[in-house]
Order: sequence, then C-alpha cells, then structure tokens
Amino acid sequence: MRALSRDLSVPPLAYTVQQAASALALGASTVYELVASGALKSVRIGRRVVVPVDECAAFLKRQAEQ
Repeated sequence: MRALSRDLSVPPLAYTVQQAASALALGASTVYELVASGALKSVRIGRRVVVPVDECAAFLKRQAEQ
C-alpha cells in the first residue's frame, strides 16, 4: 500500500501550536500559555491541540485594539 501524499495546494484550516507560534512570531510556550488562559482559542482533537487559522488573525486584531 502506498502512503498518501498531502495535497499542499489546500490551505490549512488549523495550525499546530508550533505552526501557530511561527505564524504569530511567538514561542511555543507562549502560545500554550495563551491557549491555557483562553486568550487564544483552540480545539483539542484527542491529545492534540490545534489553533484555527482564523483565530490567529482574530487574536492579533484583538491585541491591536487593546
């Protein structure tokens, strides 16, 4: 059986914490703290925490408005 290749032309709907950290120019520890505090909304799928792509932009907008 061949391994399925990921279609890179499909934009992601959610980031891993590490990807969100990179997108926000923050450290992964900071992103985990933001998720834990509720400042950055996330979704838990099993043991994995993912951050919706739209939430990264919304978080930045909320921070700019403060």
